[in-house]
Amino acid sequence: MSGYEFGLRTDELVAIDFHTHVEIDGCGHKSLDPELIAASAKYFKSGAERTPSIQTIAEHYRARKMAAVVFTVDASSASGHPVNSVEEIAEYAAENNDVLIPFGSVDPIQGKAAVSRARRLVDDYGVKGFKFHPSLQGFAPNDRAYYPLYEVIAEAGVPALFHTGQTGIGSGLPGGHGIKLRYSDPMLLDDVAADFPELTMVMAHPAVPWVDAQIAIATHKANVYIDLSGWSPKYFPPQLVHAANRMLRDKVLFGSDFPVIQVDRWMADFAGLDIKPEVTSKIFKDNALRVLGLAPQENE
Repeated sequence: MSGYEFGLRTDELVAIDFHTHVEIDGCGHKSLDPELIAASAKYFKSGAERTPSIQTIAEHYRARKMAAVVFTVDASSASGHPVNSVEEIAEYAAENNDVLIPFGSVDPIQGKAAVSRARRLVDDYGVKGFKFHPSLQGFAPNDRAYYPLYEVIAEAGVPALFHTGQTGIGSGLPGGHGIKLRYSDPMLLDDVAADFPELTMVMAHPAVPWVDAQIAIATHKANVYIDLSGWSPKYFPPQLVHAANRMLRDKVLFGSDFPVIQVDRWMADFAGLDIKPEVTSKIFKDNALRVLGLAPQENE
C-alpha cells in the first residue's frame, strides 16, 4: 500500500462533510453489533440504509460535488465487537480520492499496540486524521495513559476528531448498553488541547448537554474546532448558532453524521438558519481545508 494522497479539486467542491461513517466492510463486517445499530437507527429516525458500502458513499458525495471524511470506530476492547477494516477504508478512499478523505481509528485501551497501529496507518496507509469515540471506546481522553497516542498523531501533523456530548449509540437500551456519557464531556478534551497545543482537535457534534463548555473551549484554544454533525441544524442550540456566526466563524465545520442523518436533509435545514453568506462558505469548506492542512492556518 503506497498510501493515500489528496485528489480533491477544492475549487470545484461545494462542501466537505467532516463526519461520515463507514459501518460495513467488503467482508460484511460491521462496526457495531446489530442491537446498537438498531438503537441508533431508532434514535435518529433516519429511515435510511444504515450500512451503505464505502463505494456507495463515494458515489453519493460525488453526485453532490462534495467530499467526505470517512471513518469507522475501533471499540473492540470496550464492546467486545471486532472492528470493520480501517485499512480497507483507506484503500477504497485512495481509489476515490477526489471525494473521500480517510481517517484512521485505533483502540486506545490497547496501549502500545494502538500507538504502533496509529503510526502504521499514517505511514503505510496515509490516513489524514483519527476518529475517537470516548464513550463507545470506554476511555477518559484526558488520562495520561493515552498521551503517547496523541504524541504520534501530533507528530504526524493530522487532526484528531473526538465524539462529544449525547450519543445515539445505546440510546434507549437498559443501562445505555453500558456506554457512559461522561467520557464525552468536552472539558476532558480541554486538558488534551492544553497539553498538546500542536495537535489539531475537532469536537464532533453540538455537545449537548455541555454546549456552553464546548463553545468556551473552541474560543479559548486555537487548536480546537467543532463539527456540526449528529443534529439537524433546526435543532441546534441557539448559543451555538450565535457563536458559529460570530466568534467561532473560523472554527466550525459542516458535518452530517451520514448515513444516520442524510446530507440533503442537513443542508436543507441549515438553509433555514440565519447564517451570514461569508460564514456559510467557511463552515461548508474553508475551515475544513484549514484543519486538513490544505489551506493557510491564519484566518483569511
